[in-house]
Formats: sequence, C-alpha cells, structure tokens
Amino acid sequence: MPETLDPRLTPARADIAALHLRGQVTAERFVAGTPRRVIAPAAPLRRAPAPDAGLDTEALLGDAVELYAAADGFAFVQLARDGYVGYLPADSLGPAGPEPTHRVTALRTFLYPEPDLKRPIRAHLSLGARLVVTGEAGAYLETPGGYVFARHCAPVGERASDYAATALRLVGIPYLWGGRTTLGLDCSGLVQLCLDAAGLACPRDADLQARDLGQALPLDGAALRRGDLVFWRGHVGLMLDPETLIHANGHHMAVAVEPLAEAVARIQAHSFGPVTGLRRL
Repeated sequence: MPETLDPRLTPARADIAALHLRGQVTAERFVAGTPRRVIAPAAPLRRAPAPDAGLDTEALLGDAVELYAAADGFAFVQLARDGYVGYLPADSLGPAGPEPTHRVTALRTFLYPEPDLKRPIRAHLSLGARLVVTGEAGAYLETPGGYVFARHCAPVGERASDYAATALRLVGIPYLWGGRTTLGLDCSGLVQLCLDAAGLACPRDADLQARDLGQALPLDGAALRRGDLVFWRGHVGLMLDPETLIHANGHHMAVAVEPLAEAVARIQAHSFGPVTGLRRL
C-alpha cells in the first residue's frame, strides 16, 4: 500500500479493495461497498478477523458502515463516522434502514421489551448510540428493538453546547484501549465521544486528531482555555480551564482530572515524552 494511504482508513486487503481505490492499491478485485448499519448496542472493531485480535475502536448502535466482505463470522467494513477500517462481528450488522432520529444523551440507558421499568432489559445503550424512534408510549420512546426512557434521549439535531462538560460527566469511566463507550474509554475515544455529542466531526486516533482538528497553537506561550486539546506522541487530553486537564489514561486507569503541569511532568518522565501539540477548535 502506498505510504500516502493510511491503512487505518483504507478499505483494502490483498484479495479485495474498495472500488474507489482502483489504481491506488493492488488487490485481486475491487468492489463497491454495501451500506449497512450497526444493530448491536456496541460492536468491537478489530484489526484482524479473530475474537482475540486487538481492539481498535467500537461502533455503536445506529452507526453506518460500508461492508466490503464477510466470512467466518466477521465483516470487513469502513465506519462512516470516522473512516476507520477493520472487522466487526457479522451479526452486529443489519440493513442500512432508515436514518436514526434520536441519540442517547444519558451516560447509559436500557432497552426494554415493553414500556415498563420492571421488565427485564434487552440491552444497555451507551452515550452516543443512535435510535430510530417509531412512536411514544408514556415516558418511553418506541424503537424497532424495544423501548427507551425518553428523557435519556434527544433528537439527533440537538447537540451538547459544551464538550468539556460532557467530558466531566465521564470522570471515573475505566480506561479501555480502543474503547469508546461509557463502559470503557481510551484517550482519543473520550475526545471523539465528547465532540460527537457536540455535533463535531472527529478522527478516531490521537495522531489524526492532532493533525486534523481545529488550529495549531504555539507550544511556547500559548494561553490555554476550556476546550483546547493537548497532545503527546500517542496521547491526548482536553483542557477544562487554563490549568486543568481531563483525560482517559493508563496511570489512573480511568477518565481523570488533574493539573496540567502534573500530567506534563509525569507523562514526560514515564510514558509519552513531552507535549507535541496544542489545538483549538
């Protein structure tokens, strides 16, 4: 694959590649993707078609994907949200169907078989999951998969105005490499989930966020403010104010708030080295 094509974002293998990549990559055949949508509450996107392969990211209920191949229980796909390529469980995908109408705004909520909180739940849904609402039943919204408490959702067009406030709601969520649900988050997953809640497009990985988000600030002398992003080589955090950082990190093994100066000193000494970039959205 040419160096200019990032394999994380390029739907191509030796045997098959996306039709639009003809002439850019070598593959046995080129195909048009088939639109599909995630029907599982969340689905792991792995770097190889194996249940023990590394977790790269997670897709949420309602996410759109392009399907390029399926075999042995895995689907080779590209996520519409951020272009990430990998393997989802084949049974986590369904027809493209109608566009979602609502999204989950609670950290977590439940899917019920009936509009009754005493009924055994069918699934739990994470912040950011998308739903197709087909009706209302008292305090609940009806969807093809069941009922969700209405006040835990909002129309897809309604967005959180302060993505730093969304990050604060996630303090204490365990660290999970590749995680982007409220059961577990990594550093760039935290940033992506919060920006998504604000209606802002965001790449998946920290290096892509450092390259593509907002505008660069000078490393020396920048007056940081709420919402600015701080990057290390392989890590990212979000400023809550000029001195305070929130980030999902392996030191705390959780989403945590700490003084930026403390984080900078520890990270430089023990993990990712010095700060490599500052960005403002």
